[in-house]
This record gives sequence, structure tokens and C-alpha cells, in this order.
Amino acid sequence: MAKSTVQYVCSECGWNGSKWYGKCPECGQWGTVEEFHEARPAAGSKTAAPGRTSRTQSVAVSEGSRAAAKPITEIGMESVARLSTGFSEFDRVLGGGVVPGSVTLIAGEPGIGKSTLLLQTAGNVARAVANAGYAEAGRNDAHTVLYISGEESQAQVRLRATRINAVEPNLLLASTTDLATALGLIEQNRPALVIADSAQTIVSQEVDGISGGSTQVREVASALIDTAKTLDIPVFLVGHVTKDGSIAGPRTLEHLVDVVCQFEGDSETALRMLRAIKNRFGPTDEVGCFDMSGEGIEEVTDPSGLFLSGGGPGSAESAPVEGTCVTFTLDGHRSLPIEVQALVTKSVLPTPRRAVNGVDPSRIAMLTAVLYRHSKLNLLANDLYVSTIAGGQAKEPGSDLAIVSALASAATAKPIARTTCAIGEISLTGQVRPAPRMEYRLREAARLGFTVAVVPPLRKPVHIDGLRLVEAGTLTDALEALGIKK
Repeated sequence: MAKSTVQYVCSECGWNGSKWYGKCPECGQWGTVEEFHEARPAAGSKTAAPGRTSRTQSVAVSEGSRAAAKPITEIGMESVARLSTGFSEFDRVLGGGVVPGSVTLIAGEPGIGKSTLLLQTAGNVARAVANAGYAEAGRNDAHTVLYISGEESQAQVRLRATRINAVEPNLLLASTTDLATALGLIEQNRPALVIADSAQTIVSQEVDGISGGSTQVREVASALIDTAKTLDIPVFLVGHVTKDGSIAGPRTLEHLVDVVCQFEGDSETALRMLRAIKNRFGPTDEVGCFDMSGEGIEEVTDPSGLFLSGGGPGSAESAPVEGTCVTFTLDGHRSLPIEVQALVTKSVLPTPRRAVNGVDPSRIAMLTAVLYRHSKLNLLANDLYVSTIAGGQAKEPGSDLAIVSALASAATAKPIARTTCAIGEISLTGQVRPAPRMEYRLREAARLGFTVAVVPPLRKPVHIDGLRLVEAGTLTDALEALGIKK
């Protein structure tokens, strides 16, 4: 085993030093500084994988062929051919596809569908890597996809691949937890895409620490990143999350990789969201929508109707129902309609109940007080139940007007027309304030068939065909425009 130098690394912020501290000097967290043994680069290879080139050798070989520094105007802008994942939603989150040599970290709760998404992606890429489009990009030897599983056997992965229709002859499966073996497989096969599932199960024999520990995760990630950059092979790396939802392992793991994606969803629903938290090759405000089923994962290119009951304003079941109101929220660049439902009952308890789902609980108490103070509608002694449809989230301030309107509609038993939506923030003074990017929300409302939108006074006039805008400066005016009176 090569000589190693001892360092101490903080698993929270990534600080490193030659001395141990009980409290991290950088972030101030207690008990996060751990011992880290980093092997010195040897003359041969960094790991036991045959034929592997160390970082020192790679730098030495390429140092003579490139200048130390160049003017930015003299650096060329060569086009990079991205590899499609087979999911347009996935490609959009990544910024247009997978960049060669990039390392993408996919994190999420247990059982949310990370392995299913990546195995299905591996099957899609395996079908497409032999076509002329990717061969012309200079990767004529890359006709396979390598899936390395440290959690399941090859037979278990094959069973899941059969279920989701991801069985392809050029999809290579390997079951190993040894880092040297995994790196040897990558260098031997030179695939078009590598998927390592997961970073917490692969172990390096050159450093101390248990599987999944900060030392091991950092060493495994560094070796895979080095291989991806050296061989120009994109790598998908699966990461576990802790109890508080953060990515397990040292925080430097997120700094080292190129893209960090969070796979989210409610276990009680089939809807899954893929969000880009960090992306060196594209925007970080894109969101991909997927539907989880027994046959795998399907992308949802138009999720507008998922959060509306009765199929939206144009369906046969769009009769008005008391206690409902539709608003439009922004999730990245995407505007989504969210239906807010409210139920108001007389309370028999000393302290009335406030049960919510999909909305901010703290804003319900505030909006109830504003509704009583400025519209003379007293709901303080009633049990209030507020919920959204299909797990939608209406927690941004722009949903305040729809929440208040649904509560007022339920209390007065006066329904709001299904072709009417309400968008706006409610202040403590009873004023209705604009929400960010109103035009995006209103254009989506017109596209879905809404004909009336109750909005706050707009700073600049907006004209959208088929949609009549009713501006209301106060909460009372907005309720009157919606047809709700005490």
C-alpha cells in the first residue's frame, strides 16, 4: 500500500487541515472533523485497476501541449455534442442533455425511484448509442452503457430491467463494491455512459473508513470524477440522503461534481419532480415532471392538468363547487395551475383546528386574521381545512388570494366559476400585491381555457387574447369580483 498523509476533513463544509478539532474552525459544527488518509500518487496508478493513469501522469503528459495561460479571446468554442437520456424532461433539466466527461449526482429519498430512473435511462441510451448521430461525435468505440450496482446483484437488476423494458444487449451490468474493480471495468469497456449506484456502497481499499463514511465517499467520488474527465465519459452517481433531506457524505461531494439533481416526490402519489440544484452546463431553475408506475417511469411533458379536479375548465365535470379556487404558481420556468380546496365547519373544540396540506400552515392563521379584519368575515372560531389537489404545492405568497377566496367561498357557500382564477399576495393591510412574473402565469391560464383572472393592479398593461383581467387593489374588491359576499 502506498504511503499516505493524514489530514482532517470536516464532513459538513469540507474544511481540511493537519490538526484535529472538536469544533470545525470553518463552519462551527461539533463532531464533524474526521481523519482522512489520502494516498500519494504512485508511479503506476492511483488504484489497483490495471492500466489506470494517475492524475500526476495525466498532467505531465498534457502539460507540454497546452500553455499555462491564454487570453480568453484566443480560446476556441468547440461545440460539444450532448448525449440524450431518452427523456425530454431529463434533458431539459440537464441543460439539453448529458455533456461528455461530466459527473451528475442524483439524490433522493429511499424508494423514490432513483435507480429506476437511471436504469431506464441506461436502456434508452443503450438503444441510441449505435446511431449515426452519436457516432459522428467522435465516439465510434462507445457502443455500450455500463451500470455498476453496489446494492443489488446482477440478477436483481435484470429483473427490474425486464419490468421496465430496459433490457438491451449492449447494456452491461456489474455488481461490485470495490472501487478498483469499478474503475477497471470503465477503462476496459470505454462505454458511452456509466451509472454508479451508489456512491455510499463503493469502497476504496487505499483509504480507511467504513462504507458510506465521509472519507470513503470523498475518495470514491474523486476517483470517478478523475476517470470521467480523463476518458471523457459521462458518469451518473447515485447519492443517498440523510434524515433532514441533505445529501449524505461530505459537502465537498456537491462541489466536486458538475451537476446535482434532487429527485423528489410524495410516496402517496405517483408524481415525481427532478430539480437541478447545481448545473455547470445549464440553468438551475428547471424542473422535470415524471409519473411513477409499475412499468417504470414516464415523463409528463404537460403537467397542467395534474393539479386540477374535474379535468380543468373545459371538461364536462367543470361545474362550480363551493370552497375551491384555482391559482397559478411558478416552479422554475414552468407555470402550474394549483386548485386550492377549503372546508369550513363549526368547531366543538376549545381551540379550533387548522389542518392544511400543500400550503404554508403559518400563512393560514395570518390570512384568516386579515379576512376578519378587512372583509368582516369571522372564521377565527371555525375549524379550517385547506388542501391542494394531487400533492401540489401552493406555498408561495402568490397563492394567498386563492386560499382566501376558497375559505370565503366555503364559509358563504358561494362557488367560484371554474373558468376564473385568482393570483396575488395578501398583505396585512388587506392590499393585493402582484406576484413575480405575472405574464407567464396569465398566459398559461389562457392556454388552459380560463377566461377571467382576478389579479392585483399591474405595473404595466398586459393583453392576453381570451383572458379578461379584473384588477383588484384590496381583498374586499377581489372577493366582490369573484362573486363572494358575506
